[in-house]
Amino acid sequence: MLKNLDIKFYFLFIFFFSLSILIGALIIEYIYGADPCKLCIYERIPYLLSIFVCFCGYYFKNKKIFLFFLIMIFIGSAILSGYHFGIEKDIFTEFSGCISEEIKSLDKDKILNSLQQTNYGCKNVNFRILGFSLATINFIISFVITLLSIYIFKNEKNR
Repeated sequence: MLKNLDIKFYFLFIFFFSLSILIGALIIEYIYGADPCKLCIYERIPYLLSIFVCFCGYYFKNKKIFLFFLIMIFIGSAILSGYHFGIEKDIFTEFSGCISEEIKSLDKDKILNSLQQTNYGCKNVNFRILGFSLATINFIISFVITLLSIYIFKNEKNR
């Protein structure tokens, strides 16, 4: 079945899939009120890039190069979301961008201001789907898209 998969259809599918992921992230953030951490924001970037790459891959002639870019984007996405998953499970420590620097200050006003902001660390999971954190779901999606893209890349003739 996958051998006959048209690469233009694949680019179209990933385009709309990435678009729906980004729309879903914005719905979760603005409608459900789940504030994202910094890594959650960074994890949106590969989906934004994939929309651009899929658009180009759909319309331009050398489709295999755009498929290669798509593979690289989702490998990066899997690494980033895997790192985030590792932070959630205490495998890795949070990077300094996740932790508020103001709390280390001895100034009372800065501490109070920092406590009033809803800045969640990357370790705290504030939204789950079927018991899985969004970082976990993102890792699985990125890993599957990477494997599928590699398979298509290996079987695609440069059209």
